[in-house]
Amino acid sequence: MTLTEAQTPVPNAPEEPKTGQLASQGTLQRNVRLAILAVSAVIGAGIIFAFFGFSILPMVLVSALIYCVAIYTVSRIVEGSRHASDRLVTGVVTTFFLLALIPLVSIIVDVVSKGTRRLDAEFFTTSMRGVVSEGGGIAHALQGTLMITAVTTLIAVPIGILAAIYLVEYGQKNRLSRALTFFVDVMTGIPSIVAGLFAYALFTLIVGPGYKAGIVGVVALTLLMIPVVVRSTEEMLRLVPNELREASYALGVPKWLTIVKVVLPTAIAGIATGVTLAIARIIGETAPLLVTAGFTTNLNPNLFQGNMSTLPVEAYYALTQPGLSPEPSYDRAWSAILVLIVLVMALNIIARLISKFFAPKTGR
Repeated sequence: MTLTEAQTPVPNAPEEPKTGQLASQGTLQRNVRLAILAVSAVIGAGIIFAFFGFSILPMVLVSALIYCVAIYTVSRIVEGSRHASDRLVTGVVTTFFLLALIPLVSIIVDVVSKGTRRLDAEFFTTSMRGVVSEGGGIAHALQGTLMITAVTTLIAVPIGILAAIYLVEYGQKNRLSRALTFFVDVMTGIPSIVAGLFAYALFTLIVGPGYKAGIVGVVALTLLMIPVVVRSTEEMLRLVPNELREASYALGVPKWLTIVKVVLPTAIAGIATGVTLAIARIIGETAPLLVTAGFTTNLNPNLFQGNMSTLPVEAYYALTQPGLSPEPSYDRAWSAILVLIVLVMALNIIARLISKFFAPKTGR
């Protein structure tokens, strides 16, 4: 090897790392990040507690601000600007996530702590007939909620599914399908009280003024449920691959039988999930039922005659009109709210289970 060859630099040879590059190659360990978070939480809580007393929301905000500044500074020194910016954005996103959780968790804790006081056998088996103070239950309201919701589902689900089938399979963007899509979009955004007023006005023209019954509430809730079912079913039907339809048509199967035997079974999990969520959406409605179904303290199994109470309306009247002894009324209201939340949560869990176990298997 000559002297010239020895002095010639080797191509693509790695350069000596500089001091800044060595710092940027460092990584903040998990325990260091947790220590920064813990110190930030202690400092933020101490500042808020010293000046304003105990308050969760300001403590979270101040602690998050201190943490974001600290983690950005330390990460910039150890890891470099790119990692520091990533950790800063992660801290900001996590902060807003925690802020969104605060009201949800506080509502759940408040309802559970106050609603478990009356969860006994009497609460579920007796009505409020003749009760002016302690005792009584929600049997009449629970019966009304289940009856109105069940009849509404029986009416709204077939209409919504058939309308969605027309939009996806037969509409072909014609004038009728465009009009139907427009009105579904409009009905999705209308306030619930508008549906109640429409149902009340409709039965006023048919039966007479002042008519309130469970069937009027059914009509109001049906108007609210149909657009949700149409939209969810439409999206599920559009997810069915066209190859399945074409394969069925190639075998000579008529279109209506292809829809019944191929399209609907493929999308049944998503359709059932959408229907379940639509039921959860209407079961807690209060405003339209105040106008249409009214309020009563008696058991009323007749949808066409007499007022019919529901759980949201029962809780509303128990909180706004507690009577001579407010504490038992408040306990009944919180327990009714807890039962309603459990029903909605159960429907959401059922929807997730249906989506998980009945979805078509696409893997080999």
